[in-house]
Amino acid sequence: MKALVFREFGGPEVLHISEIEDPAVSAGSVIVRTKAVGLNFADIYRRKDNYHLAGEAPWILGYEGAGIVESVGEGVAGIRVGDRVGFADAPHANAELVAVGADRVIPLPPDIPFELAASVLLQGLTAHYLVHDSYVVREGDDVLVHAAAGGVGQLLVQLCKSKGARVIGLTSSEDKKRVALNAGADEVLLYGDQNAEADASWPQAVRAWSSGGKGANVAYDSVGSTLMDSFNSVREKGTVVFYGMAGGDPPRIDPRMLMDSSLTLTGGDLWNHVTSREERTRRAGELFGDIAAGKLRVEAPTVFPLSEGADAHRLMESRRSTGKIILVP
Repeated sequence: MKALVFREFGGPEVLHISEIEDPAVSAGSVIVRTKAVGLNFADIYRRKDNYHLAGEAPWILGYEGAGIVESVGEGVAGIRVGDRVGFADAPHANAELVAVGADRVIPLPPDIPFELAASVLLQGLTAHYLVHDSYVVREGDDVLVHAAAGGVGQLLVQLCKSKGARVIGLTSSEDKKRVALNAGADEVLLYGDQNAEADASWPQAVRAWSSGGKGANVAYDSVGSTLMDSFNSVREKGTVVFYGMAGGDPPRIDPRMLMDSSLTLTGGDLWNHVTSREERTRRAGELFGDIAAGKLRVEAPTVFPLSEGADAHRLMESRRSTGKIILVP
């Protein structure tokens, strides 16, 4: 089979297509012939050696995709050859064939295309647990969403709005501001021009926008370096949900600051919330249902052939893209 591989850590130029051995089916797993593979920042971190990679080179990136079951291992029940499936946490997805544990297989409804599944599963499941578990968004809440034009950001905006919340987003450009507004945000602010004075203004703007000027009930922070500004944007007894570091490491937090205003800081990681096939299927089913009902719109992805994976990585690193980038074998 063909796969997008790399033998040393570095920039996108280390990626190249190679012919490698097909994965063998084993007990408790299936082989999926991929039709679409999602690209995520975690892939970039792994390529740069910021995340640990097991095994020896050549390494294969990718953890999310969709396709057709080609073979089924011993002991697997409820999955047949020819089934349309997706997955959000199976390694080595940047390939024509992927071995996926049966517990990680998510059945796809007939009306969900492979490209859509690869666009929404990881980011959609992330947005789902953030609004249902990390902080339970309620009608009337004021919600701050960082990177509101990104894949998770747009889904967060829509899910919060569907629950009756008011949403203010943060983006880095006028073009991305329009994307976030189109996703349904009530207001969108720009981070500023990267100087401290400009960046310091948006927490005050969030407070001024919020009901009674008290601040947001919750801030969803995927940037990391903005964590203190997120705290300055929420009200007393407010919550900051920290679930990413796209802008760099967060500052150290003094617990006394939390005590002074009865603030809550909680972390978020998808893999603590999807620990069984039943849990994955339930959450994905709710997402697919919202899409089918028109409650959740997913921006058409930017599509690259798997052979042009290096260019896809360059686009993602440029931060010029909005929505999802997918690779098609």
